[in-house]
Amino acid sequence: MKKITIILSFVFISIILFGCQQSNDKKLDNEVSYTDKLETQAEVTEGDFTYRLVTEKAEYSENEPIKIYAELEYTGDKGEIEIFHAASPFSFPMVETTRNYEIEYAMDMPLLSKTLVKGEPLRGEYVGSGGYSSEDQNEYQDFMKQIMNKEFPAGYYVVNGIADFDIRVSEGTESEEKYQLEAQVGFSVIN
Repeated sequence: MKKITIILSFVFISIILFGCQQSNDKKLDNEVSYTDKLETQAEVTEGDFTYRLVTEKAEYSENEPIKIYAELEYTGDKGEIEIFHAASPFSFPMVETTRNYEIEYAMDMPLLSKTLVKGEPLRGEYVGSGGYSSEDQNEYQDFMKQIMNKEFPAGYYVVNGIADFDIRVSEGTESEEKYQLEAQVGFSVIN
């Protein structure tokens, strides 16, 4: 009887350890696990452009203003370059990971242009986001009402920042090259 108990205990422990190892392997395969804390600054370079995404603090108090901004810098050979974009080249969609709520970032879609001067970053700040419909659950609606009033409830937020713009390949042509640079930063809101 003792041998059976020892063998069953060994099998049970082996199954538990194997399961833990599988869980760790899956976590390593993910790009970003929302349970991991992200940095407060991220930088991505593609071609002649560098995109930076920053939250000024890793931790904010409830209802404290959240400071997030993005920068786009031209680093190419020309002195300046014209970019084409929607209302802003920057968007700041988020996920609140405690509740697993997505916070959309809507903007008008006119075609605007800006001239970027080499070495002088264009900066855009987060000005608010969110939305809901009458079909959404009451908890979600209440949460979004707070977000829309720039009153972030306690939780952990991942900002999935995007710089989305086009450039003309050469002067006088309609041919365009599209850029969509993405970066992530995270911050906590505490009571």
